[in-house]
Amino acid sequence: MDSTIHILGGGLAGCEAAFQIARAGLSAVLYEMRPAANTPAHKTDRLAELVCSNSLKSETRNTAPWLLKEELRRAGSGLLSAAETARVPGGQALTVDRTLFAQEVTSRIHALPQIEVRREEVHALPSDGIVIVATGPLTSDALATDIARITGSGRLYFYDSISPIVDAETVDYSIAFRASRYGKSIDSTDDYVNCPFTSEQYDAFLDALLEARKHTPHIPDDVPYFEACLPIEEIARRGRDTLRFGPMKPVGLTDPRTGRWPYAAVQLRQETARADSYNLVGFQNYLKYPDQKRVFRMIPGLENAEFLRYGQIHRNTYINAPSLLSATLQLKQDPRVFFAGQISGVEGYVESIATGLIAGRLAAALALSQDVAPLPRETALGSLCHYISHAEAKNYQPANITFDLLPKLDDATARRFRSDKKARHAEVCRIALEKLEGYLSVAV
Repeated sequence: MDSTIHILGGGLAGCEAAFQIARAGLSAVLYEMRPAANTPAHKTDRLAELVCSNSLKSETRNTAPWLLKEELRRAGSGLLSAAETARVPGGQALTVDRTLFAQEVTSRIHALPQIEVRREEVHALPSDGIVIVATGPLTSDALATDIARITGSGRLYFYDSISPIVDAETVDYSIAFRASRYGKSIDSTDDYVNCPFTSEQYDAFLDALLEARKHTPHIPDDVPYFEACLPIEEIARRGRDTLRFGPMKPVGLTDPRTGRWPYAAVQLRQETARADSYNLVGFQNYLKYPDQKRVFRMIPGLENAEFLRYGQIHRNTYINAPSLLSATLQLKQDPRVFFAGQISGVEGYVESIATGLIAGRLAAALALSQDVAPLPRETALGSLCHYISHAEAKNYQPANITFDLLPKLDDATARRFRSDKKARHAEVCRIALEKLEGYLSVAV
């Protein structure tokens, strides 16, 4: 077998896999089709471009998102290191300047002599050598067709959407106020800009939202949205208070003008290190652009907002991983082929980085004729891989990391922490990190 490791896709998973292969002292070719061929969501030709949120989720200790990031850090993640360099204030979340992040990853990849970057579209899986497929949710039609041909599996896909971004200078700060929910942030600063609603303002906004014109993306009736990233107009249709208990929840946000929580609130999260733009948290949508401008300018504090990006919708493609992949992310019928990132059926930036790290490490082990061993089931990394390879194939849906994916504590330990959920989660994290350290001590 050809010793070359081919990495298809220069997104989060592909770049992390490249870092891990270089870290093992091996060489790889990283293929990225942009700018020769673009996607509906990407705006630049940079590697690891973030197209949706700029948040890598919670940094609160002993939460599932924190555990996954902590495992990645201990395993030497190149992308989490880049994220620290590009970090911007984000409450208790790891939030990055998306431009700086992509620039940092791109420059680090190009600085590695072991990694050759080829800017070309790959239409079919290489027939020889080790292959990591990390082409993401916007895999080109030609390659997706070839993957379906090889696996004998029809393509699965759901629809996802992204949030608008506004110019920070056009926000009315006499109405909008800075605060983190319950005053909590990593560095004790007020990281979010909050736009408060009265009940009358909320009702008028909701009516306008429900009446707004929508793009027609030709979505078949049987193709679902990803539940964790529903368009706000879809959430609004589920009831008049659904938004107020979802992305517009006001709890923990005290309006300095009234000394009380507002009836509802929209949070704006910093996009760049210069704090010159903000994204509307949870406001992914597929309304027509003029309607977005009209309706979102009804948000108190955004009456004169200038939109740097409007919300959009795009198709996310993924394979039926439980029927195709092992817990090592290898294709069962051809173990030289690994899958990583959203095409494997994980959802979220950090989850994509995680599967890229695993695929990169295990591809390196295969190239070195070492044991290709799955990560411990007790870890967040191992549990993601277990879900990918063991979920019910018939109704397979992409997954974020949650404690539900990790094994339950044994009965005796569970009884000790029965009435203390935080202590129970802390114990799950302790076990996970202990198991990970044992695995890393003998792995590539």
